[in-house]
Amino acid sequence: MNQDSIKKVVLAYSGGLDTSIIIPWLKEHYNNCEVIAVSGNVGQADELEGLEEKALKTGASKCYVEDLTDEFVEDYIIPTVKAGAKYEDYMLGTSFARPIIAKRIVEIAKAEGADAIAHGCTGKGNDQVRFELAIKAFAPDMPVIAPWREWEIKSREEEIDYAEAHNIPLKITRETNYSKDKNLWHLSHEGLDLEDPGNEPLYEKEGFLEMGVSPLQAPDEPEYVTLEFEKGVPVKLNGEKMSQKDIVLKLNEIGGKNGVGLLDIVENRLVGMKCRGVYETPGGAILYKALNVLETLCLDKYAAHKKQELSVCFAELVYNGQWFTPLRKALSAFVDSLMENVTGKVKLKLYKGNMINAGVWSDYSLYDPEIATFGEDEVYNQADAQGFITLFGLPVKVQAKVNEKNGKA
Repeated sequence: MNQDSIKKVVLAYSGGLDTSIIIPWLKEHYNNCEVIAVSGNVGQADELEGLEEKALKTGASKCYVEDLTDEFVEDYIIPTVKAGAKYEDYMLGTSFARPIIAKRIVEIAKAEGADAIAHGCTGKGNDQVRFELAIKAFAPDMPVIAPWREWEIKSREEEIDYAEAHNIPLKITRETNYSKDKNLWHLSHEGLDLEDPGNEPLYEKEGFLEMGVSPLQAPDEPEYVTLEFEKGVPVKLNGEKMSQKDIVLKLNEIGGKNGVGLLDIVENRLVGMKCRGVYETPGGAILYKALNVLETLCLDKYAAHKKQELSVCFAELVYNGQWFTPLRKALSAFVDSLMENVTGKVKLKLYKGNMINAGVWSDYSLYDPEIATFGEDEVYNQADAQGFITLFGLPVKVQAKVNEKNGKA
């Protein structure tokens, strides 16, 4: 990249440690270029407070704060939930937030006539791939500046040193320096004591969990929640019709106070290493569970099994930053087709981190109690099973005879 040609840079800006120091760093190393900060609001809540003021004070010429919350839920979160997609049990909270943010950043970069887009992702992480693949999808020739792949800074401690030397205010200290990502779907925690998989997360320590409580601190009485779906999309919560975003937010509140949705895993990153993370996804955990329960009624065996198989592929595409690809779109079309009859109501009992089935109903249910009953019925002839087993077991029988003939056990 010819640094002299870079006059205007659009920066993916969160106001966190990385992007806070990137603004002055870009101006120092790219000929005092103009820096335009762009933050995609995907539900970070208090993290957006004072963001524009901070960006301007640290050298940005302009700061966009774009509300993407409804689009985020309807076009990214819910399609992923419908697909049943989890990456090694991780509910993809950071993964599907990056494409929507990057897409909007490209739109603003084009409108502003920017020479490059910058981001604060590290060279060890997955997010650099997610951002840059989305950028390539909408601006294939746009140069990308990734300071973590260029600068001499080697650690978060050195980032804090740089921030202090440049009088950049930070909301963290060296002692609370977890690497976090927050949006309306989840909160992730990495770093510090969590870098040792032998350390138990400090779930009961005040301030560690932000979206809920430890199961130990949850109420001693269970709470029931009822979700209604139409074609796999949540439409009602506890009998009240709500937007998809409001359902997620309310489920976060309900699930959080009942200790639901905690995950502690060592995951396989796209860049090849293993990394330990702790995730809070209270509302998401409830949605995945409820939809899965409804599908047990509404999907036939082969459709359910194929969906389960392809959910792994879908999750890998999302995790790997390949949202804007023909395969992901095709898989979403497959899922939408399967969801045609996934309509009904699910009741769950939440108790100290557990989600317990408490009832499921659907007009499209394939479950027939008269066929399944252990009592007397008039619709299932048990003698039919003999012919079925004879034909189903024919290959086994033939193989056994061949083995016997050739002296094989």
